[in-house]
Amino acid sequence: MSYVYTSICAFENSIREFVTQKLLEEKGADWWEQCVPNKVRERAETRKEEEDKIRWHTQRGDNFINYTEFGDLISIMRGDNWEYFEPHIVSLEWAQQIIKALERSRNVIMHSGELSEQDLARIGTLIRDWIRQVGI
Repeated sequence: MSYVYTSICAFENSIREFVTQKLLEEKGADWWEQCVPNKVRERAETRKEEEDKIRWHTQRGDNFINYTEFGDLISIMRGDNWEYFEPHIVSLEWAQQIIKALERSRNVIMHSGELSEQDLARIGTLIRDWIRQVGI
């Protein structure tokens, strides 16, 4: 299952980079404050503050987006920000379904579970579909 987790992790991080890049291009350096819903922003900032206290352990990164949950990425794309993502994603519902399905598989693996062949095939299909549509 480690190769599947690695694939999902790489995919998740590529979406974080995509969101960051788009909002940085469109809104500038203050995109985090301007574009991220308060609840998502506060939760991520609190997580980072907690990790900052544990100096002996490697942290998730310097950017707050690294402290968001996978599903939070959809929340960031919604609302006023949707216009920046629509040309790439076309349907927010489609993107949300992909992220939810992959998050479910990710959580099974993270808690020492094993996925069926059907789940593995679905993961591959979903990631390929996203890459074909969005280009990342």
